[in-house]
Amino acid sequence: MQLTQKIRIFPTAEQQEVLWKLSVRCRLLYNFALAERRKTWEKTGKSVSYTKQQNDLPENKEKYPAYRWVYSKVLQMVLKQLDADYKSFFALWKKGDKNARPPKFKGRKYFTTMTYNESGFKVEKGRVAFAHFYNDVPLEFQIPGKFEFDKVYQVSIFKNGDDFYISITYEKTEKPYIDNGLYQAIDLGITKIITAVNIHGKFLEVKNPRPDKYWQPKIEQVQSRRDHCKKGSNRWTCYHKKLTKMQNKCSNQIRDFQHKLSKKLIENTRANTIIIGNLNVKQMAESNGNDKKKDRSLHRAVQNNGYLSCFARFLTYKARLAGKRVIEISEKDTTKTCCVCGKKHDMKMQDRIMGCDCGNELDRDRNSAVNIMMRFLSQNASVDRLLSFKESILRQTGLATASYSQEALTLQGRVVHGTCAVVLVRYVLAYLISFYVA
Repeated sequence: MQLTQKIRIFPTAEQQEVLWKLSVRCRLLYNFALAERRKTWEKTGKSVSYTKQQNDLPENKEKYPAYRWVYSKVLQMVLKQLDADYKSFFALWKKGDKNARPPKFKGRKYFTTMTYNESGFKVEKGRVAFAHFYNDVPLEFQIPGKFEFDKVYQVSIFKNGDDFYISITYEKTEKPYIDNGLYQAIDLGITKIITAVNIHGKFLEVKNPRPDKYWQPKIEQVQSRRDHCKKGSNRWTCYHKKLTKMQNKCSNQIRDFQHKLSKKLIENTRANTIIIGNLNVKQMAESNGNDKKKDRSLHRAVQNNGYLSCFARFLTYKARLAGKRVIEISEKDTTKTCCVCGKKHDMKMQDRIMGCDCGNELDRDRNSAVNIMMRFLSQNASVDRLLSFKESILRQTGLATASYSQEALTLQGRVVHGTCAVVLVRYVLAYLISFYVA
């Protein structure tokens, strides 16, 4: 499995000058290639391919010798990035996303990410070095000794705020997956980031610390002061740096909590199979009204704070490294459907308890986690396993055992009749085939 490690570096003043010179060449190449694509589209209605622009690189180097300062692989990756930006734009546009915008030109203050792919770099003995042809200043940086990389595929240099970073893409061995018969279903949310239930009916809930609630008023105050200044002035620049620093701090705290929680969850659960809902974050941010407008508070919680999709990715790759598996299934109507009788209710966001006519009164997140587990077991486990899990849930809800026994017999009878029907159809088909062959 390929992973990417982000590491901060501390270049000297001379090394920063070299990095900026190389970044300017990459930025100009990106802008020129983008201008070529736009002009060609306006004149002929056809797009320019990446292969054509890559084949033009030797001619451009002869015409503009400054491009020779940059390693050839880096220039090729700049053109690949432009091609990927266009493909992403067209993919979103075909899906009906009217907010999708084509790539734009990069300004002179923008530090272009430089990617060394397959060659042009060297990572060994706690140091990383990059090839360039600008001057004799070596681009060599020290990395902490705790990071060990067996096989490195590519290394990128980028800038975030005033700090420089490198991202190393490397190979890491996975442990083989073994199904031990233990499962855990997880419902992701905003107030409670996870609500989990295992195969024995035991629940686990973890509240979201919500660091965005601490940072959001401070961010809004600084943003308001910045917007009242002339853009580009000293005061505007000061407030902009402060705003960026606070936003990064908030984002880092959220990601740090999610990394630690996902690691702890994987290490402490005995289940080798974890089931989560297939989230649609954009749909979660939409209100349930007829006007289909975005609800501001929910949009903030989901988009700016939740990072629920990121948490699912963290959980997935950590599980693969530990020899476990994360399976995503559809969670449509899992919150609105009663986990006991299957009746669908019209529940709003403020309704936190599932109250059903059958007597079920359960927290909506727990109800959703139970439905996710039952949906998985109904497709991948035996009927006895499903009935055993549902019996443990009914005991916790305090419902009568008699009603469960009647429902269990009904469900089991349906499964048996369905199995017999399948066997009968198979025999009929086999008889017809043998008759026609004869």
